Amino acid sequence: MEEQIEFRHWDELIPDALGLIFSNLSLQEVLTVIPSVCKSWRKAVTGPYCWQEVDIEEWSSRCQPHHLDRMLRMLITRSSGSLRKLCVSGLHNDSIFSFITENAGSLQTLRVRRSEMSDSVVERTAGRLSTITFLDLSYCGKIGAQALEAIGRHCKLLVTLCRNMHPLDAAGKLLQDDEANAIATTMPRLKRLEMAYHLISTGSVMNILASCPQLELLDLRGCWDVKLDSQLMKEKFPKLKVLGPFVMDYYEMDDWDDDCSDYSDNSEYLAWEFEMGDYDDYDIYDGMWHDDEGRFEELELRFYEGNGEEAGILGWPQSP
Repeated sequence: MEEQIEFRHWDELIPDALGLIFSNLSLQEVLTVIPSVCKSWRKAVTGPYCWQEVDIEEWSSRCQPHHLDRMLRMLITRSSGSLRKLCVSGLHNDSIFSFITENAGSLQTLRVRRSEMSDSVVERTAGRLSTITFLDLSYCGKIGAQALEAIGRHCKLLVTLCRNMHPLDAAGKLLQDDEANAIATTMPRLKRLEMAYHLISTGSVMNILASCPQLELLDLRGCWDVKLDSQLMKEKFPKLKVLGPFVMDYYEMDDWDDDCSDYSDNSEYLAWEFEMGDYDDYDIYDGMWHDDEGRFEELELRFYEGNGEEAGILGWPQSP
């Protein structure tokens, strides 16, 4: 007699298991497809298990500011304090950055490129970011040495800092070593530092090297005023890889990244390459994802679909 095998229904899986499975789907699928499958799946995507890692960097780079704020507040609120990774681009004000820090009790990776938060808000809120190990503040033009110093004082676990700038930001300007000096003074545990296209001197770089003995990679591409003696660097810092200051090959970091996966922010989780053709019933959401017709409001309605009984069980307001 053949042995009977018991199969568990997917809707009976515990929420954290569902969250792990759903993490292999795109964000669009998690927000628009999964909630309509069954009640338990809908409940899982409204809980924290699906939102411990949030990567909306690509979408945020092309969406409207108020859409971005609403999306961030919704997803971060759902994480219920369990957010470990957040990647987003183009924060437009101090308020949303402050909101992120208010919910950063478990945050380890924070990438906020091209954002417009100020020195003052970073100084006020840096104490809430004490758990981060990876921070990307590249192309954030409104912050400077004061913000970096505050981060260095409060973020004692920080091992990776990305503070790259655009080449045009350096054109025709004088040397500015204040940020480099703030890093050297307050971030001795750094293992990876990216400062491409910064207006820094050789002296400030040597100050960083003397103050950060664990440094493994230093990106100085585009830092034209830095002159390092290659032989001296090999003898004094044999484990350190320095990129630049001349930009020879944009992809020269690939080998280093492959060997140091702990610092890599590449992930298939919440990938943004999705195919809408398989979900014809959800074509109404295509405009929201591409943000060309302002349909963001329709997104939240998807979470309220269902009869009144289900809404009550999940603690949602009744559907209008």
